[in-house]
Amino acid sequence: MVNPKATTTTDTTRDVLISALADKFHLEVVTTTHRGHALELGQHARAENMDCILTLGGDGTVHEVINGLLADGPTAGLPVLGTVPGGSANVFARALGYPQDAVESTGLLLRAMREGKTRTIGLGKADERYFTFTAGLGIDAEIMHRMEAARADGKTATPTRYLATTLRQFFAGTNRKEPALVLHRQGEDPIEGVFLVIVQNTSPWTYFGSHPINPSPKASFDTGLDLWATRSLKVPAALRLGARMVFSRDRGSPKATVAWHDVDEFRITATRPTSMQIDGEVTGDITDVTFTSVPAALRVYVP
Repeated sequence: MVNPKATTTTDTTRDVLISALADKFHLEVVTTTHRGHALELGQHARAENMDCILTLGGDGTVHEVINGLLADGPTAGLPVLGTVPGGSANVFARALGYPQDAVESTGLLLRAMREGKTRTIGLGKADERYFTFTAGLGIDAEIMHRMEAARADGKTATPTRYLATTLRQFFAGTNRKEPALVLHRQGEDPIEGVFLVIVQNTSPWTYFGSHPINPSPKASFDTGLDLWATRSLKVPAALRLGARMVFSRDRGSPKATVAWHDVDEFRITATRPTSMQIDGEVTGDITDVTFTSVPAALRVYVP
């Protein structure tokens, strides 16, 4: 499955991938034409009992595919997922161990298919929507919304543009005075006054170019969900929290941050509609969402 609109997907990459795979396997190639098409193809692959489904695209393409594959829930015998990076960040593919270079990744995927090298991974769910690596509420999703608008205008999603967008949203866009989010976990008192939440199903959360950004370094496909949240967006606190993300260690005040590791389920409510993103795709505003960990949900090819 090829997403021709993904940031780094090219005709050359597509042709190399198809040629390498068609020489060894019976291959059906489909190019996505609209939002939701990859989800439909994931459902089709499950209904037809295909051996595997392969994607050439970014994290958004993978996100749609898994929600199609798992539309009726995890079960034995689902098609194995293979992915070749064709987007800007490709966090999921990199978390599995694939390099950014699509041609090199194609070679590694081909070898994994020949040798049957697979891994069963856990996923996360936000209400009924599965995600592979992350979900975010607050300024994180607001930045993604601005980036989507920039891409719609034909601008590329470069690290420099992400940084500039982040600074503009922080200083001139987001509400840094009135926190909207409340965290709920069974058996504990609610945690109020939260501005930003990042949920991780694996590590890292994202990349700035080649550098991993990692507020929850212990997050893993083999454990439950990790949550990292901040109760302050004042500039000094934000600088300390940014250092934690960049260097994967805690330099923030315990009063300013909340960190949960390996959690099966929790709920987030909002006192006003708050933006949410899942796997880098903005899903709209929420006031109440429940996150759950889904262990051993999907089998994937690994290098």
